[in-house]
Amino acid sequence: MTNLTTDFIEKINDSYTFSTPSICLGAGILDGQVHAAAAVNIPLRMINRHGLVAGATGTGKTRTLQLLAEQLSDAGVPVFMLDVKGDLSGLHKPGTTNPRILERAALLQKDFVPAGFPVELYSLSGNLGAPMRATVTEFGPLLLGKLLDLNDTQTGVLSVIFKYADDNGLPVVDLKDLRKLVSYLADGPGAAEIKESYGRISASTSGTILRKIAAIEQQGLSELFGETSFDIADLLQRVDGKGVISLLNIADVQHQPMLYSTFLLSLIVEIYNTLPEAGDLDKPKLVFFFDEAHLLFKDASDAFMEQIETVIRLIRSKGVGIFFCTQAPADVPQQVLSQLGNRIQHALRAFTPNGLDALKKTVKTYPRSAFYKIDELLTGLGTGQALITVLNDKGIPTEVAATMLMPPRAEMAPLTQAETLALVSASGTGARYRQAVDSRSAYEMLIERLNSAGNGKEHTEPTGNSKQPPNGQNRRSAEKSLMEQVLGAPITRQIGKEIVRGLFGMLTGRKTRHRSGGLFGV
Repeated sequence: MTNLTTDFIEKINDSYTFSTPSICLGAGILDGQVHAAAAVNIPLRMINRHGLVAGATGTGKTRTLQLLAEQLSDAGVPVFMLDVKGDLSGLHKPGTTNPRILERAALLQKDFVPAGFPVELYSLSGNLGAPMRATVTEFGPLLLGKLLDLNDTQTGVLSVIFKYADDNGLPVVDLKDLRKLVSYLADGPGAAEIKESYGRISASTSGTILRKIAAIEQQGLSELFGETSFDIADLLQRVDGKGVISLLNIADVQHQPMLYSTFLLSLIVEIYNTLPEAGDLDKPKLVFFFDEAHLLFKDASDAFMEQIETVIRLIRSKGVGIFFCTQAPADVPQQVLSQLGNRIQHALRAFTPNGLDALKKTVKTYPRSAFYKIDELLTGLGTGQALITVLNDKGIPTEVAATMLMPPRAEMAPLTQAETLALVSASGTGARYRQAVDSRSAYEMLIERLNSAGNGKEHTEPTGNSKQPPNGQNRRSAEKSLMEQVLGAPITRQIGKEIVRGLFGMLTGRKTRHRSGGLFGV
């Protein structure tokens, strides 16, 4: 053994040996050789300092997420994961051995013992697991505006509509409620009322919002909004001491990234609003894996990014860790990347100018190493290998270590259709969400109000907005005029005092989801 090898093993052991409980990621690699004595670990108490799993397609990112989920579950830490292709359900089933797995286990000097883990299956459509729903109110105007692809002016008007609903005790549960409320305030009896208190809603803006709502419904996504809305307490379960791994299967909506990325962010906000302050814990209450993270930040406004940064910074005090998974660190904005203390970087490919630029930016995010040329290392890592640096139990970054990762112990393939159906059917948690509830909400209340005002003349929901938005300069002038009215309206002056329900413009009012604690909670 050379002096360099001895120094490497000592350095890795000094850097990755902790006085508090940890999970094992693998063993260090130097000059192409795996050194089992150089164990690479991550302390459980630092996982709520968040992390990044990055690397080119096919380098093993998904299996790294599986490895992390398995070990966290063993440690009693519940996990939430986005299952993009539907192939993580195998976590419920013990894996099988093959020559490659046995070879890797031998290099790491670890016994490979297959194991299954407690899993709950969810989906946004309700077709691939228990449905995950949220009310329109819980989504809030900023996230809903992003989902509907509204501009700043239209999102501002949506905030006014939410404010009106709150002030008038109108629960906005589903898209039917929202559609009726927009029509009522733009074209109906509520137009004069909202103009006096909040500012006028133009036909251009209301028409755009209604068409965007219709587009969501035509895509078959209206079932996402409604009751029973998802209770985040169900993400914190344990079975026989193991943390439950909750999987959101989006295989049937993966072509609609704005939908699931926005929903996940709303879930993170709800987790923050619900959980009490926890301080420094020996292990996190929950770890949230956000796959395809670049979709969250795509075309995000400055205000939106500021809110994301705030949530990421503050949620760790609730005992929650968030790991973003994407192809390159450059996919994550600098203000968010700076808060991710744990890095697992798989190989990068520099076959194009953009790839080369991403490589250079990634190298700059790592501390200097006495053992590696990081730019050369990142392009030469094999599948199942990664460059790692984490925060030690004192919050200090560890030595950079090229690492052979542990093989996952559960099945690395999806459950069969029969196994999936059996798992979903046996879930007591999922049973609470399978049946949608159509409670009395804004739609019914406004119909009653219209019928009463109409002296018995029955009103029903209109099929659409008959007013067409103006084109060209007239449309821009109308929206500019609306924005000036919104900025000058009483709501704008009150907003600083009244944002207490959520971080994304969700103003004071009735909530339908879990309601315990939270700095901004009701």
